[in-house]
Amino acid sequence: MKFSLEWLKYFLDTDASVAEISAKLNAIGIEVEDIEDPAEKLEGFRVAHVLTAKPHPDADKLQVLTVDTGEGDPLQVVCGAPNARAGMKGVLGQAGAIVPANGMKLRKSEIRGVESNGMMCSVRELELGDDHEGIIELPEDAPVGTSFAEYHAASPVFDVAITPNRPDCMGVYGIARDLAAAGMGKLSPLREHDIEETFACPVEIRTDDAEGCPAFYGRVIRGVTNGASPDWMQRRLIAAGQRPISALVDITNYMMLAFGRPAHVYDLAKLNGPVVARRASDGEQVEALNGKTYTLDSTMTVIADDNGVHDIAGIMGGEYSSVQDGTTDVLLEIAYFDPDRIGVTGRKLGLATDARTRFERGVDPAWLEEGLDGLTSLIQRICGGEASEMVKAGNPPAEPKVVQFDPALTASLGGVDVPEAEQKRILESLEFEVGADWQVSCPPRRHDIEGPADLVEEVVRIYGLDNVASVALPRVDGVARPTATPMQALERRLRRGAAARGLNEAVTWSFLPEADAQHFLDGNETPWVLDNPISEDMKAMRPSLIPGLLSAAKRNADRGAASSRLFEIGRRYLRAKAGDSDEHPTLAVLLAGEKLSRGWATGKAVRFDAFDAKAEAEALLAEAGAPVDKLMVMSEAGSQFHPGQSATLRLGPKNVLARFGALHPSTLDAFDIDGPVVAVEIYLDAIPAKKGKGGFEKPHFAPPALQSVERDFAFLVPAELPAGDLLRAVKGADKANIVDARVFDVFAGQGVPEGKKSLAIEVTLQPGEKSYKDEDLKAISDAVVAAAAKLGAELRG
Repeated sequence: MKFSLEWLKYFLDTDASVAEISAKLNAIGIEVEDIEDPAEKLEGFRVAHVLTAKPHPDADKLQVLTVDTGEGDPLQVVCGAPNARAGMKGVLGQAGAIVPANGMKLRKSEIRGVESNGMMCSVRELELGDDHEGIIELPEDAPVGTSFAEYHAASPVFDVAITPNRPDCMGVYGIARDLAAAGMGKLSPLREHDIEETFACPVEIRTDDAEGCPAFYGRVIRGVTNGASPDWMQRRLIAAGQRPISALVDITNYMMLAFGRPAHVYDLAKLNGPVVARRASDGEQVEALNGKTYTLDSTMTVIADDNGVHDIAGIMGGEYSSVQDGTTDVLLEIAYFDPDRIGVTGRKLGLATDARTRFERGVDPAWLEEGLDGLTSLIQRICGGEASEMVKAGNPPAEPKVVQFDPALTASLGGVDVPEAEQKRILESLEFEVGADWQVSCPPRRHDIEGPADLVEEVVRIYGLDNVASVALPRVDGVARPTATPMQALERRLRRGAAARGLNEAVTWSFLPEADAQHFLDGNETPWVLDNPISEDMKAMRPSLIPGLLSAAKRNADRGAASSRLFEIGRRYLRAKAGDSDEHPTLAVLLAGEKLSRGWATGKAVRFDAFDAKAEAEALLAEAGAPVDKLMVMSEAGSQFHPGQSATLRLGPKNVLARFGALHPSTLDAFDIDGPVVAVEIYLDAIPAKKGKGGFEKPHFAPPALQSVERDFAFLVPAELPAGDLLRAVKGADKANIVDARVFDVFAGQGVPEGKKSLAIEVTLQPGEKSYKDEDLKAISDAVVAAAAKLGAELRG
């Protein structure tokens, strides 16, 4: 939200500087995101007097002006504006000045052979409006030579972030109220409005949707003149980022930005019959002020007459009944709409407006009559006209909430001692009513106040959070006990381990498009869908971490990255089965692109494959403490993976610890990424916990006294037998002596029977207290051959 210092000082009598106001706003919880000084943009622009204006000798539409800048000799300027003439006063941009609208730096130049020393400027070029039909014309008493920034009263502009719980600060007056309470000045009283009501309202106004629109106030003004709004209003609106349109439109925008109260003005001549707040009919349509047509449904509140819908209530008005330059009679509307209904309607229509933001957060339900009188007064002062009686339909939920408050809570909850008298002053300056027994009546606009703790927050933020002393928390003597849970400790260990393996950590959204989430579910499973999503693209809770990593890898590839090595530790969200949790801690790895770049030694670039994914899975499972040597490699990694290049790692036939492999081409197509891409997903909650108490110490290691012995075996095995099954059988043949086994050759073809393959295994034996004898080695070899034979393996001769 933006506002100028000049606008703020209209409501706040203060001599504080911009820096002091900014510091205080931050201190009381209104974050200042930026401060812009328009005077800096207008540097180099001066009030100038046109002395002469002669036709350009070589261009029909140009004139050669002689301009007095108030210092030195007059300057010659070439100008093409149709309103440029001798005797007028305007704004001259001198050589070196930068035009705010386009960033062009002015310089002395020749235009069609005639020297020009700068530029006479239009309103649009100085970003003061949209008018570009001619140059700015200033009053005759404008002081020549004065800086235009000074003459224009350019005021610094604050850009603040208002938190969702403070809709009362969505207007400049609300911010001024908080600053006054914090001692930055005195809040100026609002003007009293004595509206002369000269006739009965000719329009029936009612609300037929008491839930969506509890209160609807209105009145008619006849005989208005809708011209341009005053300069002071346009100046304030432009500072706030609004484009001045016409007096009637600008006045409603001014009310919204000044007091956080959206209002609407209808052209009375375009209305027919009663004006009613009601539910829309399914399929009913309205063309809004943005030129788009919206299809409505029966959950939405609208303002309509006998002709149809004129306003999407609380969000945007309709084009048909909007006021134009020739409008003479108007209907004013100020209403209170249900915040939840406004939010749902806005999300369904994909329509975000300043009015929706305020109604969705909750406007002041008690400021209807005063708001309508203020709107009426502004219109009559600027546009003229006579007002009808006010019509009040419905009753706003304006009953104040009463909270029993104990001033001692400020010290116990807020950590600072504030005298009771000061606490009462702070609350009353924020327009809370404090009784003798500390019964506090809250203003209806303060929807965020729910109990005593909220009042403590109000007192402490105004008193000053920097007055809260920094006090160290008490701690027990001795070494502090670990505070991390076993799962947190596991995640930290895995995070370090993954980084050590050259993987880059990614943090992706927990929300996905519904189609992406559904792609990573099997069978009849459905994703968790949010009722109130950030956007339609973030509607479903992720059932897997892989989609987020795929999107990240695609962004990298689109920007020229040849390789992505990503990992993420987070939560998957699945519909819980009986006794299970909805959230599942998971580690995911994604490898995309080139494993090795092309080079003179390696030739073509090498891409990642399923074995790279398996290596990462086993290494990270080992880091997590899983018994990797006992894991079974089995299929059924899921439809998202390539069926011939993927598998699962299981501890027993049912306990799946991880899945890995190349992603299916249909998955890559769904995410619009080139393959091959391999991925790993490790289910941390499936890894069995270590037995006994864990500690920082590692088990004692004593290197063996005797050298290890290697023995090679070549087996003929069925072609479909996984090598991992044979390795597991070989390792279990003699656990006391066999410490490792690995496959070093796989062969199928000439010399190998059809349906068979040859697996060559290197077995590492570790003697204990004495060296092996021949009979020891033979016994171990026999045990290995016997264990392999149980899987249908034959020792090759």
